[in-house]
Amino acid sequence: MSFERIREKLNILADAAKYDVSCASSGSNRKNTNKGLGNATSMGICHTYTKDGRCVSLLKILLTNHCIFDCAYCVTRKSNDIKRAAFKVQEVVDLTINFYRRNYIEGLFLSSGIFKNADYTMERLVAVAKKLRLEENFNGYIHLKSIPGASDELMREAGLYADRLSVNIEIPTKEGLKKLAPDKHQEDFIKPMKKVKNEIIQYKSEKKIIKSTPKYAPAGQSTQMIIGASGENDMQIMYTSNYLYNKFDLKRVYYSGYIPISYDKRLPMIGTEVPVLRENRLYQTDWLLRFYGFDVREILNPKHPNLDLDIDPKLSWALRNLHQFPVNVNKADKMMLARVPGLGITSVHKIINARRFRNLNWEHLKTIGVKLNRAKYFITCNSRYFETKDYSASKLKEILIHNSTGKHKKAFTGQLALFT
Repeated sequence: MSFERIREKLNILADAAKYDVSCASSGSNRKNTNKGLGNATSMGICHTYTKDGRCVSLLKILLTNHCIFDCAYCVTRKSNDIKRAAFKVQEVVDLTINFYRRNYIEGLFLSSGIFKNADYTMERLVAVAKKLRLEENFNGYIHLKSIPGASDELMREAGLYADRLSVNIEIPTKEGLKKLAPDKHQEDFIKPMKKVKNEIIQYKSEKKIIKSTPKYAPAGQSTQMIIGASGENDMQIMYTSNYLYNKFDLKRVYYSGYIPISYDKRLPMIGTEVPVLRENRLYQTDWLLRFYGFDVREILNPKHPNLDLDIDPKLSWALRNLHQFPVNVNKADKMMLARVPGLGITSVHKIINARRFRNLNWEHLKTIGVKLNRAKYFITCNSRYFETKDYSASKLKEILIHNSTGKHKKAFTGQLALFT
């Protein structure tokens, strides 16, 4: 196989992989002016972040963009007239090792279209990881995309060689999936998630007894949903996420705004992309569920089925529950402090540690780094200065929006006209 053909495949299959956001990636701009292997702009190098905040570069590609399915929302659907390509197992192994040796990457994110059937495709994904681990002694990060419908045996083997596994739920509801991908069934996505969860539980149990027990998917599993393709509201999306977190112990759910790519009557029209701000609000809600102790029904319910675009979900909840405020920072427990708009978990910990030594006033809060431009309307402390006034929810919202300096404020102004 010639170098030019490998580079052509890499361009095609790296470009096709960009629609999968479940490795929390952003495109790299590392260019090779000598036309050598490793031009990140077109060759699939992306970034992800570890738990300790380190930025890790990954080779992000598909094994193939051939697919037996015809999902309306997918650029690699079988009816789409695009250039097709497929890597051999050894080609992916060689690319990964060569990129790693040149210090372009620290790991591999490998997904695939489905050719022949789920097991045939999954077997090849596993073969790549297995060769890297056993033949090349590769200890870098490997993220494999699980293929819906793959056998339990293959899913077990995948977790022995990959750091993280993920299977994309794709569409948040069964109804939406049936409408846009009638050949797929939500049960096929759930089955591998359940297998991975059970294997991780078994591994942790056996590890307590036998220290040499082989690791199984040590970075856990994640999934991704396409939002805006099938008309689900934010409540339906986040209720599905909440179910997946609770049922399968997922590390992350990723939300990918649908970009219209075809003139299919089942899909939104071309030119009606999902606002980035909607993605942002979903991620903020996700964060509140996982780290701030919120129940999904507090934020989204039949009375409030969609998130506000003009304010974040914690502020939206607070304005609907003003009877719970103001909160005394010298007496409130950790979970109530975390519900105060403007107070993050770091600020909450600082307050709890500092108040052990004295009652805090506004100056103390400023000194320890608490940002009061928003929080001051929802808290009291050992001072009368900035004492909370009796604002209505609508008036307080108006004040906070006017004073907002958030990065999305400018973008929101332009988007608002499209949705009012």
